Amino acid sequence: MSNQPGKISDVKMDAANLYREEAYTDLKTGGIRKLIPINLDGSADASRAAIYSGHTQVMSPHGPVPMQGTIEAKTLEEAVNGFPQAMEDAMSKMVEEAQRQQQAQASKIVTPDDLKNDNGGIIV
Repeated sequence: MSNQPGKISDVKMDAANLYREEAYTDLKTGGIRKLIPINLDGSADASRAAIYSGHTQVMSPHGPVPMQGTIEAKTLEEAVNGFPQAMEDAMSKMVEEAQRQQQAQASKIVTPDDLKNDNGGIIV
């Protein structure tokens, strides 16, 4: 059974899990987002830790590919220092996922139905 709401008006914000976002960039390499936990009144929620994530782009033969990943950090300085490793980890995950998809596609059994086009004709 799906947990998806039936209609858009059923979508509700989780008031106990709100964050304020701050963005940092060096205007060259990428950016870091800091998600600061807040209470419903907008005050800081000291019972939860801030979350840092980084984002950048790498060039591929098909153009730029966006990457993002979580940075394990407690301060902005730690996040800046952890940015390269977080992007390396994101790249590794992206490559692993691409390899998994290639393997799944290569091991797919092709049936005669797979060779038919939308009009019922055979694809050659």
